[in-house]
Amino acid sequence: MILSAENISHHYNKHHVLDRVSLTLNKGDFTTIIGPNGAGKSTLLKCLMGLIKPKQGRVSRNLNSRIGYIPQRIQVNPSLPMCVERFIKLNTKNGVETDLEYLDITRLKDKPIHSLSGGEWQKVLLARALRDRPDAIILDEPAQNLDIPSQVQFHKILNQIHTERGIAILMVSHDLHMVMASQQNVICLNNHICCSGPAQQIARDPAFAQLFGHDMASMMALYQQQSQPEHIGH
Repeated sequence: MILSAENISHHYNKHHVLDRVSLTLNKGDFTTIIGPNGAGKSTLLKCLMGLIKPKQGRVSRNLNSRIGYIPQRIQVNPSLPMCVERFIKLNTKNGVETDLEYLDITRLKDKPIHSLSGGEWQKVLLARALRDRPDAIILDEPAQNLDIPSQVQFHKILNQIHTERGIAILMVSHDLHMVMASQQNVICLNNHICCSGPAQQIARDPAFAQLFGHDMASMMALYQQQSQPEHIGH
């Protein structure tokens, strides 16, 4: 176990955003949280990271595990004279050259961070999350401001990190097509957990159809069916 939440609930000014949510992130997991706006997805991640203390319930963390975190938004002063390499090295003595090369962004190391494109910035944040050799990375809608090709590339990178380095991934995403076509575990959240399990199972769950609409559920099920590899008999 890397971290877990047990029946956590949270509210802002009597507005309940989380209601008895439980989940566990184990070593090697790849779990994506989906749900509509206002479902409590970002609040859940902040509770897991210790940035918010839930009103009820408990969050447990393996103290021997290291966790990288990419929040939904990071405000950077555009006048701050900082290059990519210096930004990644902040508060650490670890070298970052290997991660820059792994993510194919070595060419960016001397570039000012305020001049990066959206896709470049997300790769830089990922390199920063990787620098301390984490056991898990938690990401809050990392591809929300990227164009479609950049979204596809970013998801491929995450799958590569998960497969090659064995790093657990817990991610909030709105990219339903990519999530539901994957082999990932999915948690469908709408203030409480509506359903959870493999993506192929979730697409056919009545709770998914109730939350996202029957048309979306039918399209996801059909998309998954068309995405399955053909088996050739002998």
